[in-house]
Amino acid sequence: MQEKYVPADVEAAAQSHWTAIDAYKTTERADKPKFYCVSMLPYPSGKLHMGHVRNYTINDVMYRQLRMRGYNVLMPMGWDAFGMPAENAAMANGVPPAQWTYDNIAYMKKQMQAMGLAIDWSREMATCKPDYYKWNQWLFLKMLEKGVVYLKTGTVNWDPVDQTVLANEQVIDGRGWRSGALVEKREIPMYYMRITEYADELLSDLDSLGWPERVKVMQQNWIGKSFGVNFGFPYTLDGQQQLLRVFTTRADTIMGVTFCAIAAEHPLAARLSEGKPELQAFIAECKHGGVAEADIATMEKKGMPTGFFVTHPLSGEPVEVWIGNYVLMGYGEGAVMGVPAHDERDFAFARKYGLAIKQVVTVPGETFSTDAWQAWYGDKEAGQCVNSGKYDGLGYAAAVDAIAADLKAKDVGDKQVTYRLRDWGISRQRYWGTPIPIIHCDACGAVPVPEKDLPVVLPEDLVPDGTGNPLAKSPEFLNCTCPSCGKAARRETDTMDTFVDSSWYFSRYTCPDAETMVDSRTDYWMPMDQYIGGIEHAILHLLYSRFWTKVMRDLGLVKFNEPAQNLLTQGMVLNETFYREDTSGKKTWFNPADVQVQLDDKGRPIGATLRADSQDVVLGGIEKMAKSKNNGVDPQALIDLYGADTARLFVMFAAPPEQQLEWSGSGVEGASRFLRRLWGFGQANAALLSQPDAAIGTNAAAQTLRREIHGVLKQANYDYHRVQYNTVVSAAMKMLNAIEGDKGAAGAGAVRECYGILLRVLYPVVPHVTHGLWEALGYAAQFGDLLDAQWPEVDEAALVQAEIELVLQVSGKVRGSLTVAKDASREVIEQAALAHEMTAKFGEGATPRKIIIVPGRLVNVVM
Repeated sequence: MQEKYVPADVEAAAQSHWTAIDAYKTTERADKPKFYCVSMLPYPSGKLHMGHVRNYTINDVMYRQLRMRGYNVLMPMGWDAFGMPAENAAMANGVPPAQWTYDNIAYMKKQMQAMGLAIDWSREMATCKPDYYKWNQWLFLKMLEKGVVYLKTGTVNWDPVDQTVLANEQVIDGRGWRSGALVEKREIPMYYMRITEYADELLSDLDSLGWPERVKVMQQNWIGKSFGVNFGFPYTLDGQQQLLRVFTTRADTIMGVTFCAIAAEHPLAARLSEGKPELQAFIAECKHGGVAEADIATMEKKGMPTGFFVTHPLSGEPVEVWIGNYVLMGYGEGAVMGVPAHDERDFAFARKYGLAIKQVVTVPGETFSTDAWQAWYGDKEAGQCVNSGKYDGLGYAAAVDAIAADLKAKDVGDKQVTYRLRDWGISRQRYWGTPIPIIHCDACGAVPVPEKDLPVVLPEDLVPDGTGNPLAKSPEFLNCTCPSCGKAARRETDTMDTFVDSSWYFSRYTCPDAETMVDSRTDYWMPMDQYIGGIEHAILHLLYSRFWTKVMRDLGLVKFNEPAQNLLTQGMVLNETFYREDTSGKKTWFNPADVQVQLDDKGRPIGATLRADSQDVVLGGIEKMAKSKNNGVDPQALIDLYGADTARLFVMFAAPPEQQLEWSGSGVEGASRFLRRLWGFGQANAALLSQPDAAIGTNAAAQTLRREIHGVLKQANYDYHRVQYNTVVSAAMKMLNAIEGDKGAAGAGAVRECYGILLRVLYPVVPHVTHGLWEALGYAAQFGDLLDAQWPEVDEAALVQAEIELVLQVSGKVRGSLTVAKDASREVIEQAALAHEMTAKFGEGATPRKIIIVPGRLVNVVM
């Protein structure tokens, strides 16, 4: 073996070996238990970042250790290749999104291979390939047949300059991110998926999942099951009696209603604004700005009275209707009741516009005032009804029951369960996505594309320019023939939300060459035994993939209810940030590699300068690695400098997988030094270690070394089971320390056994260097390829300690130690203590008065 550890040589040799034997090609097997571990597929942005490195290394460690334990393990990889970033890059660079995407995929795949990941590349797929998105289209049509997909008018963000729909994140301060134009709310036809039909099942099935509790809570909150009352305020308009319907979870406050607010898009708003230019102008204003709940929550709440009144269903009093910019038509029925005394938003609104604030709930010992909002105003647990007539004195639950009963008796309302969750609108007015398989015919309307004509192929040569969907300007794509009547028709130019692409890819990995959407191989592998990804995907991606799985089940395609039994959300990778700020307040961020940090005598940063000009920069604190803060570390540069194993070792050792990891240059150097020590010991002791026939001795040194190594192995096994890979690395470090400290005294057999255990324990984390040592020292010839070497078992007999060391005290002061048999009797311990030279020295000839023994710990000879 080579004298010095050269990562590039060691890693090239290992990867060449794995490639030659197609090491990670996986098939279904009946003779082994299966384990399917999947990392969330990445967006091909151009380069891997350290978050990717951490995610995939966690997955890889799991794969390798379980394979050695006898599992049939699958670790696939693909690319979430559709979406806006590719269009944005295309506009910036003047190239088709397809070219940019495929170039990025090629580079990132090369980086993954350099990391030595155990990926079965025969299953690789990209969501932008027709052989994948064909099945998006196929299932869309099946869902359309079953009524799970439907068409309705939806509210979107519309950029009037770029003539395109904007995602919520593309609306900045109410303006389009590119054009700067005021964004409008527009109603356009869109396709929706009925995820709300699965709301209860999506909630209840969370209990069966081994997912982090906070992820479950996030999904529960997003689904938002609410128990309340749906009722209406009667009114007469144009000679017709109608109800303005609202839903509330606070029916106990109904007697405190002093106004109702409706969305600008509510049909009643259009009717009431007829002939009223001020109302019409306000409605037009409301249609500017985003449609996301987050936008509504932070925007200034504005309203305008309509002069129209509805009737309170219980008191019979008139209640004025207002139009409010904070009321969303897409939530509930586009109307809310205003109870300023007990809703903080309504309180602020009422104070702004001088509306009545009527207290109808009290808490004993508290005093109500309209001067300022107090937290107890909204307390439904401790509150009781007041100023509410027959309901006075009732607590929340009793009041809701009584009020709901009275509303039901009047035929204007009843109890209702509602959900915050809304049906999933999948239509996107963008180019780079799965084409929606619909043809528009003037005679036949919207006609589904026949199954035999799938996929509807997306042209890959178009270049978006920001002025609308380029598909609408492509005659080759747009013009077609109606499959029903044969007349000239046009294709749908909307594409599907990219969450569709990522909602089922893990099932396609199991059968990438199937001529159907999935086949029997999916039944073998799914559900995923372990899913790994960032917490940022805890709601939408995971919720949509769960819904998609249940739809596939109901269509008879799969037999499982949930896509992933266990979920690990790895922590973010953090790094220092540095910047300078100009007179306008603009910050320029500098990469930590370009900054020299000054430390105080305790190693704490007290200042920093830019290496290029030696001028001061500001310490911005520790934050998530991000392009915007220029505090990322290029994994490829790290691999080129230290090797992939060093990068892998550091990201596994620096923190538990689910916790944040703070980047440390000195930590990376420490990981590199450890691997050089590991290699150096193997090289320096090659003669000792390369003796497969050497017997394991029974001398004291061998017993001591084996006891320590097997004890640490027991802990490492436990840590592997609970996915605490940082302490696995700690265990390996303890093993190397013990083996080095033995200095060969244990004999060739014991040292070889213990070093072999170390290599296997460490192998899943750093597979290249351990593979090289395993081969060079003859372990492979004896035990086979490290890939499939049997995981080491703890020798319980080695853990049995024949002798123990006790602290020796004389009159309460530590004077030394003595070694006795582990099962030595009290008399034997006393005799050994009395005979010890330290007892004689410090006892000064006195007669011992008593001897105190603490079993397994100490013996105290009291003079």
